[in-house]
Amino acid sequence: MTSAELPYVEAELNYLKPMAERPRYYAYEVEPGEFRSNMSADPHKVRIHDMRPIASEIALDRQGFALVEHPTAVEDFWDDDEVRRVYYPEVERFLTELTGASRVFIFDHLQRRRVPGLKDRSTGGPRQPATRVHVDHTARSGPQRVRDLLPDEAEELLKGRVQVINLWRPIRGPLQDAPLALCDARTVDFADLVPSDLVYRDRVGETYSVTWNPAHQWYYAPELRREEALLLKIADTRTDIPARFMPHTSFTDPTTPPDAFPRESIEVRTLVFHPN
Repeated sequence: MTSAELPYVEAELNYLKPMAERPRYYAYEVEPGEFRSNMSADPHKVRIHDMRPIASEIALDRQGFALVEHPTAVEDFWDDDEVRRVYYPEVERFLTELTGASRVFIFDHLQRRRVPGLKDRSTGGPRQPATRVHVDHTARSGPQRVRDLLPDEAEELLKGRVQVINLWRPIRGPLQDAPLALCDARTVDFADLVPSDLVYRDRVGETYSVTWNPAHQWYYAPELRREEALLLKIADTRTDIPARFMPHTSFTDPTTPPDAFPRESIEVRTLVFHPN
């Protein structure tokens, strides 16, 4: 089945409006009168195809994402202690078996709950769904994350293949509100990816913003269940595969029922190591 034969919805995605200066976003509240970002949105309406009919044909190294069954023993995903105690080992085992990695290192997790009218990274509220097309790490910042987190081992680890993979799932399902749109990495030209500064108080990270390209093909998994998860290829040091960086964003699904509960989700961010 080709993408043209798949069911789809049409929705607006926020790309980066081309700009001369380097894109920048502050990950904290700035002083009154200052702007959190120098970026402007370039919205485009696109078809976002249902990946479920072709889920068995989708792979991390080909498209840059995957839909997987992943039962969990976690009872409360809002309990950080339970997430670290129960969920982290589940994710480590799953990704080790799936990828054949020698080691999986979880460096972060993030819960999100959509609150109407609240912007992402607002103080006094939960993190909101990301509403612009982006990739969390770049060809530079992926390896730098290894150096930051595992400084004593980094240079040896970086002699092998290193992937940054996120495992994303709904906390409540089936998910109908603000699902994730995932871009087939094979349809992304490297020129579409714009290195951008993500400025924290103590460091500056680098992400990719993404400019519009009509060749991009988008997918989602409608009504994602709590027992399912999406794998997102964020970055990969291997260069001879189709999928190294995978743009993604949340979107407003026009078929979402008006009484759907607001999205609650959790993503676990991992470094996945393969020795030479």
